[in-house]
Amino acid sequence: MASGKPAHHPIVIVKKVKVHGAQHGGAWKVAYADFVTAMMALFIVLWLLSSSAPVKEAVADYFKNPTGRKTQIGSGFSGAGESMILSKQDLEKLKEKLEQALRQKIPDMQKLKNQISMNVTSEGLRIELLENPNGCFFERGSAQPTPLGIEVISVLAQELGKLPNDILLEGHTDSTPYGPGKSYTNWELSTDRANAARRLMQLQGVRPDQVKAVRGYADQRLRDTKDPADAANRRISVVVAYQPEDLKNVELPTSGKVEAALKATEEPKRPPSPPKSGA
Repeated sequence: MASGKPAHHPIVIVKKVKVHGAQHGGAWKVAYADFVTAMMALFIVLWLLSSSAPVKEAVADYFKNPTGRKTQIGSGFSGAGESMILSKQDLEKLKEKLEQALRQKIPDMQKLKNQISMNVTSEGLRIELLENPNGCFFERGSAQPTPLGIEVISVLAQELGKLPNDILLEGHTDSTPYGPGKSYTNWELSTDRANAARRLMQLQGVRPDQVKAVRGYADQRLRDTKDPADAANRRISVVVAYQPEDLKNVELPTSGKVEAALKATEEPKRPPSPPKSGA
């Protein structure tokens, strides 16, 4: 229809929505994280391949038991604090090392093969010095070590002092009592012998804080229950503990009490005459 006026067309407005960084989404972050993880795994593998056998065993033990109670951290035994002896395998190695040291430094070690016992137990490595009927490591009825006892205990101390493991010392006697009316009994004797061994070991290399307990059991833990009077029941036991946490419930005396105990045990009271005792 011609009216002479221009036709009105609808106005179309086109709006372009720009997406900023659409070409740079978050996918690259995931790829980068995977790359970093792969590189870390690669470096760990390369480190393990170049590590020593003890380190490889320690890593393997961790994945077997993440709680760490049996984790092995080295087994060199070459310096204090360098290795933590935790596994049974390590204690077996320590046993062999101690036996070798005794053979090298004790001339008559062959004669003592029945007097020194080493076994891995639930506590750790238990080293026992067993007496013979004549008195091997301690004088009969006394807490005085014999020259051989001093020599053997000193060798053990020099080796055990290199370890970070805690040490427990125990004294045992046979069931033969002291004479009637004696105030000095097998209880005092077993404790005095364990304490004498402790003093000697600390003089020869065992650190003061390494000994966590000194115990005297008298005849309450016989080695040969069938023959309570047997000389082998008279013994000193040195226990190399698996780890310090095993002894966290042991109540230790204060430093002042330790000094007092040292003075009190320097000259343990004994009967005026040698008692007729199998201990």
